[in-house]
Amino acid sequence: MSDSPSEKKLSPGLDNPTAQRSSLLGKIAQFFLTGPDATPLTDPEEIKRRYRKNRVSVFLSITLGYAMYYVVRQGYSVVKKPLLDSGVFDAKQLGAIGSVFFFTYMIGKCVNGFLADRLNIKRFLALGLLGSATILTVMGFCSSFYLFAVMWGLCGWFQTFGAAPCIVSLNQWFSHKERGTLYGIWFSAHNIGTGLTYIFTAYLVGAFGWQMGFIAPGLLGITAAFLLYLFMYDRPEVYGLPPVAVYSGEQTYAEHKAKDKPVLKAQLGVILRPAVWILGLSSAACYITRYAFESWGVVFLTEAKGYSLAKASGIISISQFAGIAGAITCGWISDRFFNHKRSAPCLLFGIFFVLSTAMFVYVPAGYQWSDYVSMVVFGYTVYALVTYLGGLMAVDICSRKATGAAMGVIGLFSYAGASLQEAIGGYLIDSHKTLGATGEIVYNFTAVGNFWVIASAFALLLPLLVWNAKPED
Repeated sequence: MSDSPSEKKLSPGLDNPTAQRSSLLGKIAQFFLTGPDATPLTDPEEIKRRYRKNRVSVFLSITLGYAMYYVVRQGYSVVKKPLLDSGVFDAKQLGAIGSVFFFTYMIGKCVNGFLADRLNIKRFLALGLLGSATILTVMGFCSSFYLFAVMWGLCGWFQTFGAAPCIVSLNQWFSHKERGTLYGIWFSAHNIGTGLTYIFTAYLVGAFGWQMGFIAPGLLGITAAFLLYLFMYDRPEVYGLPPVAVYSGEQTYAEHKAKDKPVLKAQLGVILRPAVWILGLSSAACYITRYAFESWGVVFLTEAKGYSLAKASGIISISQFAGIAGAITCGWISDRFFNHKRSAPCLLFGIFFVLSTAMFVYVPAGYQWSDYVSMVVFGYTVYALVTYLGGLMAVDICSRKATGAAMGVIGLFSYAGASLQEAIGGYLIDSHKTLGATGEIVYNFTAVGNFWVIASAFALLLPLLVWNAKPED
């Protein structure tokens, strides 16, 4: 007996594989979109109680969760030297692998930044950590150059689920007056993650081999992803809470509605604003030097200045812990002493950033105190600048509805610089190597060191062009 017309209408496409796949993709997309607004709560005390509770949970989740993102990704920097020594890869191959990561990270930062303005941050953030940590674990069992590069690039894509969603969430739950200080505290998370990685991953690699530099942080990241999913929240309106601008008293409901432009229009404004592009170029220059030290600093100290792997990792880790102070205090300094303006403190930090970079590169071996001092000053200033140039200054001048887009554009430039650094750095180091008297490979860092210092100078000068940029709303 044939199906009745009514039965056919109730089950369209059940025998069509294309329709089934389309339906599945639609359900997956819906799962990651931000939820609909709930019925607004009316009890002021209940609103205050929920806001306080959720904001603590959100801030701890994005801070500790982002620290774990960096635990996952920074182990590669520590493992570079053992990979070189064991002959698994040479410096050019390591540079190429790192460049693949930053290329996918660069593209992903832009794409996922724009998506983050529309997504359920709770689910998106946890998925990124789970995906990148799982891939990292698998990499501990791989030694093929091409497979290694592909997996590291895929890990880079999942890593882009971190920064922009965190800042979108920060903007959704905290007011403009709180943003500078809290942004700085949040940004220090990656210093915590990186600093711990330099110490503990270096120990694990020294004791158990380079594979453990991938497996241990990978398994830790997988565990953290599940905890992140449990304690993170979507935007306030999903739970019946008022927008943060209304809750904090910055706007009335009427003012909020009047300024509430469509997401697409707000994002287009970000793309068309020249100041955002200049800030992006500034951040790219800063990221060249930042990732030069994070990526090649251990190799530089062991080869050019004669430190052991553990000692070199310890010295580089100083910059991460100094960076915690830089990231935390730079937002507070600009909020407290410069009326939430970033240009003047950005200039001050930039001057010491250039000086510390030059000190680290040009002071010869034998002056251990110089390496310690330069890492303290470098760490403090570079992470103050990355806090400003890597997102905060762009977020300040763009619409709240396009926070993710602003982070995406800045991220595109930033990691274009980081990717360029990996490729050029690896090439300059490899092309200037020679054979020593006993046949060992000797690396000359003069050319690459000049490249790092010049980049830091551009990071100092370019922000002067947007000194008086005004916020959009």
